[in-house]
Amino acid sequence: MTQTGKVSSRRVYTGRVVSLDVDTVRFPNGTTGELEMIRHPGASAVVPFLTEPGVKDPVILLIKQYRYAADQYLYEVPAGRLEVGEPPERCARRELREETGYDAERFQHVFSMFTTPGFTDERIHVFQAHGLTFVGTAHEPDEFMSTEEIPLRRAVQMVQKGEIIDAKTAIAILLSAREMS
Repeated sequence: MTQTGKVSSRRVYTGRVVSLDVDTVRFPNGTTGELEMIRHPGASAVVPFLTEPGVKDPVILLIKQYRYAADQYLYEVPAGRLEVGEPPERCARRELREETGYDAERFQHVFSMFTTPGFTDERIHVFQAHGLTFVGTAHEPDEFMSTEEIPLRRAVQMVQKGEIIDAKTAIAILLSAREMS
C-alpha cells in the first residue's frame, strides 16, 4: 500500500488571517503533485439560544454582518478564528461576547467540520450556548454587524428559502433544529 501525504511544503504567503503553502504530496496511486493549500488556524461558531431548552420554538440570536467577499450583509452565527493554543470552547465564548454582547452559562459542542477541504485545512467547531446574559459588545474595527432575535423555526425557513446562505450558519441551524424536535 502506498503511503499518502505531504512530501514537502513551501510557504508562498503569510497574512493576518491565512497563509498559502504549495505542498508536494503523494497521492493514493503513488504519484506526486503540487497542491496549493490555504492554512487557517481554525475557528469556533456558536448558536446562541435566548430561550431555554424545552421551549416549543426557541429563539436564537443571529448577527447580520457585512462580508466583503460576498458583497452583501449575511445572516450568521457568531464565529471567529482560534488564537494560538486556544481551546475551541474558549474561542466560542470570546466570539459570542465580542459579536453579540452576551455571555453564556453553558456551551455544548455540536460538531466540527472542514469548510472547504479541497484547498484549505480550516476546521470550524460549532457550539450551542444556553443561559445567556448581556454583558456588552466589543466589535473589531472591520466588523459591521447587528444582532437579530429569530425563532429557530423561522431560521430553518430562512435556510430553506436561501435567505441564510452562510454554510456554517445553515448547518448549525439545521442541526440545532433537529436536536430540538
